[in-house]
Amino acid sequence: MRRKCLLVFFMLVSLLLQGCWDKKELTDLALISAVGIDKGKDKRYEITFQIINPSSVAGGLQGGQGGERPPVTSFSVAGDNFTSVSRKASSEVSRRLYYAHTNVVIISEEVAKDEGIVKLLDVIDRDTEFRSTSTLVIASGTKAKDIVRTVTTIEKIPANKINKLLQFTEEQEGEHIKVGVQDVLQSLVSKSKHPMVPLIRLTGDKEKGKSMENVQTTSPSAVVKAGGMAVIKDGKFTKRLTGKIARGVLWIRGRVKNTHINMKWNHQEDAVTYDLIRQKTKVIPQLKNGKLKMAVHIDTEGDVGEVNTPIRLEDPKVLHQIEQKIEKKIKKQLEETVRFAQENKIDVLQFGDIVYQEEPDMWKKIKNHWNDQYFPQLDVDISVKSFVDRTGLKADPTM
Repeated sequence: MRRKCLLVFFMLVSLLLQGCWDKKELTDLALISAVGIDKGKDKRYEITFQIINPSSVAGGLQGGQGGERPPVTSFSVAGDNFTSVSRKASSEVSRRLYYAHTNVVIISEEVAKDEGIVKLLDVIDRDTEFRSTSTLVIASGTKAKDIVRTVTTIEKIPANKINKLLQFTEEQEGEHIKVGVQDVLQSLVSKSKHPMVPLIRLTGDKEKGKSMENVQTTSPSAVVKAGGMAVIKDGKFTKRLTGKIARGVLWIRGRVKNTHINMKWNHQEDAVTYDLIRQKTKVIPQLKNGKLKMAVHIDTEGDVGEVNTPIRLEDPKVLHQIEQKIEKKIKKQLEETVRFAQENKIDVLQFGDIVYQEEPDMWKKIKNHWNDQYFPQLDVDISVKSFVDRTGLKADPTM
């Protein structure tokens, strides 16, 4: 009797077990690493897919370009929307397109300016296979398909090159930012509504960049580089941020991890270099007599990285002078950044979000006219405090 009960129990349990009804064989999938979106000639879009060649990247994704076959294959399909293009692609690929490994989505500058990015991101976000953390970039001065088709050095899969490029330029220089699809969508519905998307450009011969010869030389013919940041306003690419302005935006937003500052000394330009090793930003909205004001305070700590002029670094007075010069230069840079943002009425500094969080009652009164009236006229007080931590192994550069 006991044995029969156990048998019935296991039979009932087996009915509750789920089988592999939706299994996907790896040999039936085309693993997409990057997607490029351009304007089509006869159709609305031309979408380029970068597909991984598994046999060419076997044995590790790092290192040299082994084997005769390229690590990726790319092809383009035209269509009026993303869904129709995915269906049409089946006529060119012997496997099912699989988006779960897509690391990068590249939108051409033309599409981002003319049509905007909102509709495209909506499609991507709805797809259950697509990663919402996929990096979003805009191709600057070139078509998205040219970047998708370029074979890169060091990183076998070109999509990985773009991801790491943005990651390390953000960490080391502080002039770029790596954002995902979901990050941009969240920014579009935030109080500021002005997300930033990194720009990627292609230098050199784009035709040679498609060939394996591009990575079989010490000097590649085509190189993918970071090219600043695009400001999205009303869903479209409207302004370009580069250099000091881009760094100033990230500084105020507390995203700068490492960077360097050159300063003048003894009438010599770029005589002393300050290597930032850490920074902390505080942005506090202040209400005085019913008027809103933003107080921005920056604390920095760094080392003297390079000296090209005689200077006594062991003298505390000299170090204090260096700190003052650093504070003055950072403050000037941030003031230029705030002025640029206010003149163009783009709250990339995310002041609106801070006011909403800290002063909700005030925000209710001004939110409808924040970007066109209150933000451009906002009084912003910037203060900077810098500290030189170390001067290196050599205190006297003249010795």
